[in-house]
Amino acid sequence: MSEAMEAEFGTVAEFTAQVARDFGPSFHIPAGCRGSGSPAALDWLMEHLELVPGESLLDSGAGVGGPAAYAVQQRSVRPTLLEPEHGACRAAQALFGYPVVQASATDMPFEDQMFDAAWALGVMCTLEDQLAFLTELRRVVRSPGRIGLLVFMAQIPDPAGQPDGNNFPTRSTLTDLIVRSGLRVEHWHSTADLPDIPDDWQAKIDAVTEEIKARHHNERAWQLAEKQSELIGGLLADGTVTGELLVLRRA
Repeated sequence: MSEAMEAEFGTVAEFTAQVARDFGPSFHIPAGCRGSGSPAALDWLMEHLELVPGESLLDSGAGVGGPAAYAVQQRSVRPTLLEPEHGACRAAQALFGYPVVQASATDMPFEDQMFDAAWALGVMCTLEDQLAFLTELRRVVRSPGRIGLLVFMAQIPDPAGQPDGNNFPTRSTLTDLIVRSGLRVEHWHSTADLPDIPDDWQAKIDAVTEEIKARHHNERAWQLAEKQSELIGGLLADGTVTGELLVLRRA
């Protein structure tokens, strides 16, 4: 993993958890979802994954753990977090205390069909072996397979200005990978068609972001992570990259 990605998903994840803890429990989930999921996106995934209380949910590439905590709050699921970055694992443990496994999304240390459902939010574009990523998700989820994805998808191959370490699939690449992994698309929805983030949720994210900046703006990790965020923000703003929500099942 590149230095910029380690900064973004490791060091700054710990910055985020520390500020959220200082601000109080009402900030934990919004801060933990910073950059990885809005309430509307998570609600859409939970509805179309048909999550019910007591089911096991794998969050692959869980980051700080906010989306998993939101799923617990809304659907009373039993989450397991998988995350490659040690800093993010520590941050998730500090904020939420759910089981966290440090491992790669392309080589998961889980038994076959171990989980009722799984999701991965904004993870695919950060991986080189995207087929292995989808194949592993298919392997660890029980039949018929309920897998939710937030995918950042490029409208053209290899767009200029991609953040360091990112590889955005195109629609044709993504659909081909899904077929090759033995999955099929059950639902597909653009994040552009979702309701806006609620004002109070966004205000908490903004407050946490500003406090992290105030504490760490002179540190290289923050600067690298901010550059990454600015690059993907620009691509999303001009439509070069779009956010896509998918629910997959076994083919």
